[in-house]
Amino acid sequence: MANINAPFGLAPVQYRDGTPWNGGGRMYAIAAADTNAIYIGDPVKATAACDSNGLLVVTLATAGATMRGVVVAVGTALQGGGLQGGPYINPADLTKTYRPSGAQSQVYYALVVDDPNVLFAIQEGTGTPGGSSSIGSKNANFVYGAPATGVYVSGVTLDTTTYNTTSTLNFRLMGAVQDYANTPFTANQRLLVSINNHDFSGGTTAI
Repeated sequence: MANINAPFGLAPVQYRDGTPWNGGGRMYAIAAADTNAIYIGDPVKATAACDSNGLLVVTLATAGATMRGVVVAVGTALQGGGLQGGPYINPADLTKTYRPSGAQSQVYYALVVDDPNVLFAIQEGTGTPGGSSSIGSKNANFVYGAPATGVYVSGVTLDTTTYNTTSTLNFRLMGAVQDYANTPFTANQRLLVSINNHDFSGGTTAI
């Protein structure tokens, strides 16, 4: 069966030791002046700034550069005060589970999986699918893509043209996702990756 072409960015699955991801993350701020749309599944990087509550500001990550983690929820502060970030949705528009593009009138907050030991599922982008000589041994970068119309999750995919041993590449390829809806070594396959070039752990050279 052909793999479905439906990018979703990066989805946390498990830790390096095999235990399931427990849903944990850390709260970060997205500056009001940031012009990027930020979706669930997007990779983000740290900036040198904090918001007025002392939360580190993040923005979209850059292919081939150090990352802080992956967004799993986005929202605005509770109206009338309260904890920043909850309930990770725009209370003025419950259809929005993402941070819109363009400068905003308020700071948004993101729950980010920033543990370097978490493994993520991600779909390969266009190009020649990775084969047995690359999956499980090489590193790779991501590439941005626009989400499909009406879909409000990340359009990020693996850049198949970057498979190499280079230590500065974003991800280490850990293997194919094991489920009935994923056929390895064919177009749009989903792979399990770890963040190789992470703020909390230096990039490593692949084999």
